[in-house]
Amino acid sequence: MTLPLYLDYNATTPIDPLVVDAMLPFLRHQFGNPSSGHCFGQLARDALTNAREQVAALVGVHSSQVVFTSGGTEANNLAIKGVAARYPGQLAISAIEHSSVQSPAAKLQQGGRDIAIIGVNVEGIVTEHTLRQALESINAIPAFVSVMLANNETGALQDVAMISGVLRESSAIIHTDAVQAVGKIDVDFNALGVHMLSMSAHKIYGPKGVGALVFDKRVDWEPLFHGGGQEQGLRPGTENVAGIVGFGKAAELAKSDLQQRQQHLLALRQYLETRLQQELPAAIVFSSKVERLPNTVFLALPGIDGETLLINLDQTGIAVSSGSACESASLEPSHVLMAMGVEMNIARCAIRVSMGKDTTREDVEELIRQLKQHAKTLHGMAAIAAI
Repeated sequence: MTLPLYLDYNATTPIDPLVVDAMLPFLRHQFGNPSSGHCFGQLARDALTNAREQVAALVGVHSSQVVFTSGGTEANNLAIKGVAARYPGQLAISAIEHSSVQSPAAKLQQGGRDIAIIGVNVEGIVTEHTLRQALESINAIPAFVSVMLANNETGALQDVAMISGVLRESSAIIHTDAVQAVGKIDVDFNALGVHMLSMSAHKIYGPKGVGALVFDKRVDWEPLFHGGGQEQGLRPGTENVAGIVGFGKAAELAKSDLQQRQQHLLALRQYLETRLQQELPAAIVFSSKVERLPNTVFLALPGIDGETLLINLDQTGIAVSSGSACESASLEPSHVLMAMGVEMNIARCAIRVSMGKDTTREDVEELIRQLKQHAKTLHGMAAIAAI
């Protein structure tokens, strides 16, 4: 274990050296525009084709079903707004979606579109009951439904295949934000029964600024941008060739190393939770009774403000999160925990530990040591303040 210690892999991951090696030629001498007709363009086009096949293989689809974007946020916006532009009717999203799903849905609502919210149970799961409750509340089958595959805060895995099954006989377009799931668990687009799926490279040891929307080719949707005919005309603009090549390589590595990564991360998560029980028995682990990502522990030490604990850990060289990195500036408690019915005074104590392929047991031990020390100090300060 060496400090500083990074335990915020759900926010982003370091680029794998093999990914950097794959990208470098396209940042140097292989700089051609893939839309150009000469040999430089052909090299770039071939690289895009190879990367598209690598990304497609990671989720079990044909390469023609992959549209590259600037990241998960654009992929989510493209799915929601693109479908809404072509299909009339209500939309439904779960109460625990990432802001890149919540915000475009809210924007559509401001424009007059009806949005239904699908509730979750106390473990943060969309159940068949909560799904049917939401459908009954709007008295209709929505045109579009979005439920994330893995929650970025709790790590809880949603039964997306069940949701697809409930809606199978309807005409609803089903989307899942799989940004946190891909590369950590096996993700099969067809087995999920969805029509659209969002991915992001920088969550799987690839570069930032590139993602993908995977889609069922029977779905009709409107592009967000208009211009050239790149990406089948569905996402025009000159492609980020180096970034896409990096995404492809990261996807290839994620697929080949998936079982090893899963086993390593699950062992670490179980070890961390065991050590928490031993050393900090008051700690609460959210969504602990359901299937979760193997690398994620969202926890609270009651009586200790999560943001304060995060800052103290950072000052001693340990990087964790208080929830979604995209909402880190917000002082409001996690909307995910609020949707789960967690009391606000507990929700404000939450921090997220998310581990990566290079995290070790020694790292976990250092985190426990620091948590114990900071808990003792902060509890003492709180006791003095109460006098």
